[in-house]
Amino acid sequence: MPAAPRSKPLKRPTQARGKFTVQAIYDAFVRIWRTQGWEGVTTRAVALETGIAVGTFYDYFPDKEALLSGYVRHCVEALLARLDADVIAPSDIDWRERTQRLVRLTCDTRIDGLPAFDHEMLMLEHRVAEPKHHRRVYDELLARWTQAFAACRDLQPPPSPATVQALLTAAWGGRRYRLLVQPDTIDDAWVAEMEAMVRARLLAR
Repeated sequence: MPAAPRSKPLKRPTQARGKFTVQAIYDAFVRIWRTQGWEGVTTRAVALETGIAVGTFYDYFPDKEALLSGYVRHCVEALLARLDADVIAPSDIDWRERTQRLVRLTCDTRIDGLPAFDHEMLMLEHRVAEPKHHRRVYDELLARWTQAFAACRDLQPPPSPATVQALLTAAWGGRRYRLLVQPDTIDDAWVAEMEAMVRARLLAR
């Protein structure tokens, strides 16, 4: 895998206006990507589609690789936030419902409300992601899976750390590999099989 360039977003917005602008840039990026692909994504095109000056775009991203880097991280953070809100925080669901949500959010690339991430984006990930970035994402997901099972107080005994890690590796690794080799076939049947596999392992302890 070629070395990733060092082009990264220049800053993370903290004020509401800046967050709104960056979200609008991401939305424009996805619209252009879907119609023209990576070659159609230029700083000028994204700024024009967003309705901002090119100089405003450069306040946040020095080039389109930096935009891709920021967008990939945006996708990860949106997934982590949904895991927090839909899986870990609720106190009124049983372990079966909690683990079903956990697996579906981790495996399904078509969840409403989550940013789009497709095969072509995965194929360009090496341009912005280094091994340490992959490790960070895996560790963040493992922390969420660990917290999710800790919230399953009606599941006794709780799964061991080794079991949680193995189940996450199967779910996250399966999602990424299917997206790599079969970009149009992440479907309900496969996600349901992953849910059944996790449930069967938890019941077999």
